[in-house]
Amino acid sequence: MLSFPQPLDAKEEEVLFTEFRAGSRQARNLLIEHNLRLVAHIVKKYSQPERDNEDLLSIGTVGLIKAVDSFDEGKGIRLGTYAARCIENELLMFFRAGKKTAKEVYLYDPIGTDKEGNAISLLEIIEAEEEDYTDRMERKEKLAVLPEFLIKHLEEREREIIALRYGLYGGKELTQREIADRLNISRSYVSRIEKKALRKLRERYEQDETAVISETKRI
Repeated sequence: MLSFPQPLDAKEEEVLFTEFRAGSRQARNLLIEHNLRLVAHIVKKYSQPERDNEDLLSIGTVGLIKAVDSFDEGKGIRLGTYAARCIENELLMFFRAGKKTAKEVYLYDPIGTDKEGNAISLLEIIEAEEEDYTDRMERKEKLAVLPEFLIKHLEEREREIIALRYGLYGGKELTQREIADRLNISRSYVSRIEKKALRKLRERYEQDETAVISETKRI
């Protein structure tokens, strides 16, 4: 069984980055080594019986190295959060390049719909079953910017419906029917507004992630 060094705390990470920026290759190597556990966690989500995990670990490590080399401490996030995106991006590029048959299901492809007609992807099911600490970090980061996104990118009625639907600001989660009754509008209208608002938020998050990924591609 592979064994990896323990993750660094924030202070250790800061010190090593200071040394790395000053030209220390040893500091760079330590930043990489102490985040290999993160690579293993992410690779575990994508592992398949017919695929060699050693190959995926190597590919994920390439993403980690790119993350360490391009990380900007001034962005206000931890290396682990940024590196998780870079590692997943590297793995997904590998899967896209090697997708040879229709039996290989891309994790973000829709595989069905929920009771309200919203598309469900395989990745959403995996995350719902088991969320590791990298997912929690990403979720925490997204939740941190959600209030800003709601104000900047949604109209007043869209914000109201999203807040009621998902129990934001300490409220109770309501069904579309309950929201429709409360606002004296039709359930189908609530559904349309919710889908439009979620699409706006998803596009905003994707734009942020694309900006992060584009930085890694320049390495």
